[in-house]
Amino acid sequence: MKTRALGKTGHIVSELAMGGLFVASFAGSYEQAKATVARAYGLGINFVDTAPGYMDSEEVLGRIFREIGRPVILSTKFGGRPAPFLPKDKGCLLRSFEESLAALNTDHIDVLIIHEPDRPAQYDWWDDYDEYAGPVMEVLDGLKKDGLIKHIGLGGTTVSEMLHLVKTGKFDVLLTAFNYSLLWREAESHLIPAAKALGMGIILGSPLQQGALSKRYDETVKAGARWLSPHRQEQYRRLYALLDETGMDIAEMGMRFAIGNPDVSCVLTGARSPGELEANCAAVEKGPLPNDITAKIDEIAALVPFRPFEEPFGMPFGREYKGPGQA
Repeated sequence: MKTRALGKTGHIVSELAMGGLFVASFAGSYEQAKATVARAYGLGINFVDTAPGYMDSEEVLGRIFREIGRPVILSTKFGGRPAPFLPKDKGCLLRSFEESLAALNTDHIDVLIIHEPDRPAQYDWWDDYDEYAGPVMEVLDGLKKDGLIKHIGLGGTTVSEMLHLVKTGKFDVLLTAFNYSLLWREAESHLIPAAKALGMGIILGSPLQQGALSKRYDETVKAGARWLSPHRQEQYRRLYALLDETGMDIAEMGMRFAIGNPDVSCVLTGARSPGELEANCAAVEKGPLPNDITAKIDEIAALVPFRPFEEPFGMPFGREYKGPGQA
């Protein structure tokens, strides 16, 4: 497994890192989760990311770490625990951190990420939305001073709001999800370059759009699913035609596209099983896509430079569509 620098943090991370959502018990058995993490270590993956908001992911990982060891680099997040979670209460934040340490069976966190700092309707972190000041920064600075965390990060899914947060220069790592992939490119023009300019480590989450780019849905696209805008439908048709032309699997193309950006430190895989993990590793080991294929993907991506307003955030391929805002 090739490695890259995580910005100016001093950490060297594997190009492919492990996202912890799908080791949670809703996704499979404990033995399957343990086998997946063990296989990740065996393949050279040295970075695991999780969150209190990922159901019991921290607890499952903590049990695994007790049995097979902690990864070289570990990140988790603020947000979602204890309940009710009070993002402006220092006591609540400290309890949340202490619970994460206990769940993960560790005495420190390498990167502690503010979860969804860009969506106040989810977590209202900030007293001042111009300076991004609030109790969470005081708590994070204190934990860093005490050596309980090494680096402070941001983890979000917007672009413009995250850009303002990045530009404060207060953070060491950016985790940007759902906005840099084969067809979704919102982070490309400003967010990733701004993070690079400040020497931040850059982590890509959901490079396969949590399933929308993990396999083909030819019949759904051909039928003109009502939740796909006309331009998005055309994107998918052209992407599938390119896959036919190259003979490449869509997940392989997606993973190789993601690591093709030299400014990205690592790409998260949400593998549920050793087999899924091995497939993602095999794709990454082939290296970035050839320039001619990347150029064709760029042309396809340019058809929809920003996500349409009514587009479901989680694309409902393979499940019932329940209307705008519900998928």
